[in-house]
Amino acid sequence: MGCWMVSEGLQADILKGWHALELAPDATAVAQLASLVRLLDKWNRVTNLTAVRKPCAMVARHILDSLVVLPYLYGDSLLDVGTGAGLPGLPLAIARPQLAVTLLDSNAKKVRFVRQAVAELGLDNVEVVHTRMQEYQPPRSFAMVISRAVASLDELHRQTAHLLRPGGRMLFMKGSVPEQEIYALQGDRAGLHIERLNVPGLAAERHLLWLEITAEFSTTS
Repeated sequence: MGCWMVSEGLQADILKGWHALELAPDATAVAQLASLVRLLDKWNRVTNLTAVRKPCAMVARHILDSLVVLPYLYGDSLLDVGTGAGLPGLPLAIARPQLAVTLLDSNAKKVRFVRQAVAELGLDNVEVVHTRMQEYQPPRSFAMVISRAVASLDELHRQTAHLLRPGGRMLFMKGSVPEQEIYALQGDRAGLHIERLNVPGLAAERHLLWLEITAEFSTTS
């Protein structure tokens, strides 16, 4: 994948990755994703949002690395726990405008960026919450909870399973398969699905671990 700095080049790289992921073309989403990369780059110059410094590298490592989980989403609502700079929640909200996405983080600096990005990109389907996941008490439960390398599987399961509807889906985005975390996971490990992900333009290992939560761990809507 080429390394572009201008808007048209970013859109070309994103569109190329979009096709590689076998997603239907969406010019509006591609333009919004390019705008998100530019915002990340602008803020990153004065605020440490991400260790990835080049916009072209952000395309694979942040945008496509988020979009790759789209086939595993279902339902009408998603909670992104420890969203940081809005990843994976912002790219997913852009790609699925009908999905209600809540972005949660305790870092005030990163929450300010995410709120600014939501405002500038005009994302009506996104809510931003500034709090710790242990203290979050939403008015309703979610169809899905997702996290991108935030904490151990067991910790995330314990802290967020009650936020899901019965039958809701918990998605853990990881690099290599976390064998020790899987062993330490309380509950039904047999129900844990492990999917190897191929991110266009990214050679690093990526896996998605997902689990459907039973009624005993969930609240009702």
